[in-house]
Amino acid sequence: MGALRLSVLDQSPIRKGGTAAQAVAETLELAGLCDRLGYHRYWLAEHHSSDALAGAAPEVLIARVAGLTHRMKIGSGGVMLPHYSSLKVAENFRMLETLFPGRIDLGIGRAPGSDQRTMRILADGKSNWSSADNYPVQVRDLVSWLHDAVPANHAGHGVVAQPTGDSAPDVWLLGSSDDSAALAAHFGLPFCFAHFINPDGGDRITRSYSEHFKPSALHPRPMPMMAMGVLCAETDEEADLLAKSRDVWAMRLRTLGNPGPFPSVEEALEVAKDPRVQPFLAQMRRRSVVGSPRTVRAGIEAHAARFQVEEIMAVTITYDFEKRKRSYELLAEEFGMS
Repeated sequence: MGALRLSVLDQSPIRKGGTAAQAVAETLELAGLCDRLGYHRYWLAEHHSSDALAGAAPEVLIARVAGLTHRMKIGSGGVMLPHYSSLKVAENFRMLETLFPGRIDLGIGRAPGSDQRTMRILADGKSNWSSADNYPVQVRDLVSWLHDAVPANHAGHGVVAQPTGDSAPDVWLLGSSDDSAALAAHFGLPFCFAHFINPDGGDRITRSYSEHFKPSALHPRPMPMMAMGVLCAETDEEADLLAKSRDVWAMRLRTLGNPGPFPSVEEALEVAKDPRVQPFLAQMRRRSVVGSPRTVRAGIEAHAARFQVEEIMAVTITYDFEKRKRSYELLAEEFGMS
């Protein structure tokens, strides 16, 4: 394995008492900081009708973030492809590639990024939410339009995703199960496993992806990555306290469905006193590495070795934005980034 790369997945979290506009402003500030610190990629997530996550349009945020940064690759983590036409997504990202050549990633996923009602509203009354059977076709068509390579026997042959150019974004398949990994291996595309969503079996899935990868004209070798929760503070004890906000929010998401904005540390500590919720909180913590710089580095390197990946994407959420920025600073310092 080569040197480990560190990247960022930003969900634009909204804190209790804060606003979505503040969350977006913090995304822009954090992106600038991470660019200066030497992170490799910065991806923006897609969620709809959420009280806790403000990033509903990653393709719009990408343009702003890419314009504010200079070194990082900027991308989606990810565009929820079944909501959209493959052609339109290709047009959006061909435009981004034209504006920022060689710096754009297109991460795509199959999940709705919303509740079922919101999903139906997004479909504008049409009952044709893409099925599992149609998603591989969407992926195939998306790659074809990005590279102006729609086959002659395709109904869309001759339709061009403008603006065309000499380069195109890398398409990454994102997933928390083996389905997207198998699809990425089949098409010869990069794959990112969402360990922060599913802490079980990801090492087996990423290894299987690499073992079954079919080299493509775009990617001669597999490109596995994993995204995980990371929270770094000056001490293990401080990091543990800060992580309670996200742990309690994630527990509420899975037990209540609509958890609201991210709670303060004080509120989270009160919730955590209830012995009935402690097993849930322990389960939530399995999705993350939390601690001092030394502790976090050891955890990240252990995961990278187990998952056989050369890049880790850190998802860091704290109630206090200054603590969130400090987490990325400490991580960069510990790994000697610049």
